Amino acid sequence: MGDTIGGLHRALLVLHAPFDDIVGIDNASRIFEAARHPKSFLSLDGADHLLRDDSDARYAGNLIAAWSLRYIVDLEQGGLAPQETNQSVVVSIGRDRYRTDVRAADHVLVADEPVEVGGGGLGPSPYGLLLASLGTCTAIALRMYADHKGWDLEGIEVRLQHDKIHARDCDDCETRDGRLSQIDQIEREIELTGALDASQRQRLLEIADRCPVPRTLHGEVRIRTRLRGEGA
Repeated sequence: MGDTIGGLHRALLVLHAPFDDIVGIDNASRIFEAARHPKSFLSLDGADHLLRDDSDARYAGNLIAAWSLRYIVDLEQGGLAPQETNQSVVVSIGRDRYRTDVRAADHVLVADEPVEVGGGGLGPSPYGLLLASLGTCTAIALRMYADHKGWDLEGIEVRLQHDKIHARDCDDCETRDGRLSQIDQIEREIELTGALDASQRQRLLEIADRCPVPRTLHGEVRIRTRLRGEGA
């Protein structure tokens, strides 16, 4: 294996638990010594061979994700992993409930369902991602507007919550009954820090609804779906 490992033309990360009673530190050291640079060695203190403790597994996963990101980006920039264009997003899921890999341009993130509904809790839920999209759009729009105006806006925090409510309980909703007995409601709270007067704060509140995502949510959205690949 020494020649094989030494012939790898790629970055290598070795993780080893000091109390691993299956694979000793001498094996991990030999792998590390045989490998070319770039290479790194990380110690998983307190973990066992199979990472059976959930906190150890999450810690290892976060380390791997942070360490490997620069090398994944380098490969993509080198043309070995062609990217989708035009704001395309690629989402994939295997058999692991319900971890979902999301790829948007050069960025990768993980979505999942909460543990209480059978998921692994490894990332935000689909509705969590929707709220994140609305929140980031809001914050960026306010930042851009304040910068354009030269206002002293130090920071923005957007808090969002999604709920299902009965249409009859909504005072300003067009639908109150019928087949749409429930509607989606998103509560959005914006906190602005900085030397802003009342008129500036009110103007920023108005700008919050002018970013593209809320306009998309309020408008008519058409989703066209088709099969792709073998058997399509």
